[in-house]
Amino acid sequence: MGQTGNMENILDSTVGRWRRELRGTFSNNSPTVPQWELDLEKGDDGGYFGPGSAAWAVHGSMTTLVAGIQSLLIQALHPGALAGVHDHSNYRADPLGRLAGTIRWIFTVSYGDTAAARAASEKVLRIHEYIRGSYTTNAGAERPYTANDPDLLRWVHLAFTQAFLGTHQAYGSSIPGGADAYVADWAVAGALMRVEHPPTTVAELKAQLAAFLPELRHDERVAETIAFIKDPPLPRSQQAGYKVLFSAAVASLPPDYRELLRLAAPSLGPVPLPVTVPTKAVLGVVRWSLGSPGPSEAAARARRMRLGVEAAPSKRG
Repeated sequence: MGQTGNMENILDSTVGRWRRELRGTFSNNSPTVPQWELDLEKGDDGGYFGPGSAAWAVHGSMTTLVAGIQSLLIQALHPGALAGVHDHSNYRADPLGRLAGTIRWIFTVSYGDTAAARAASEKVLRIHEYIRGSYTTNAGAERPYTANDPDLLRWVHLAFTQAFLGTHQAYGSSIPGGADAYVADWAVAGALMRVEHPPTTVAELKAQLAAFLPELRHDERVAETIAFIKDPPLPRSQQAGYKVLFSAAVASLPPDYRELLRLAAPSLGPVPLPVTVPTKAVLGVVRWSLGSPGPSEAAARARRMRLGVEAAPSKRG
């Protein structure tokens, strides 16, 4: 009994440490649920989205872990977007801080009330005002940029939408209303970020993405960025799972972007390696560790029930 009890204590301690490390990765090492997530319970309306929406289905899914990786890969192909990250971001020194900031904006827009969603977007736009410089286009011209340039705002929005939709279609469950419903939902976020006429259908998304292809390229900066995304400084307990998620992000990339990034889908010689089963296994473990629903969704539901826009769950008994 004594040895069994000691083994159980060791296992509980190991699992507890792993859970803390995992939560810390997404909250910039916060020891508890960040206050901003709890504050999503406040507010005066139900928000832009709610239960049954395509946005909640996708952003409440663990496929967002794969989507985040893929989104960064796609964004890096635009020299203007990459210049902003390279010249102004401290992502190498503080990758978790940048990740936590992005998660905060996504979840505030997805789960907060409309005032909180607008405020979070305006905050990002104010930060963008200080991100400026120049980059060389594929035609050899030197072009000045700011992070709030309309074309860069559009590119980041398109890359985000494509990545979150594509990875969810590959590794997630069905989307209420289908793919078009998600693109239309997230067009709301695009409008909040001052993207003019963001796509509202998959066809529009593909057309707007295709228009950017002549501006995209692979160069030394892109190669450096890919190397960092492929092997970020994560705790040892997360490294094996991350390799699976990175492979999943590459495998589900649209072929044009995978070719531009000079990445190959996982294979053994000419034989493609399966990624769906291991990816879903890793995502399942992460969901078990973090719990479901997440704090942001739970706070949103509490707010909506307080306001009477969502009924309290019925008690069984």
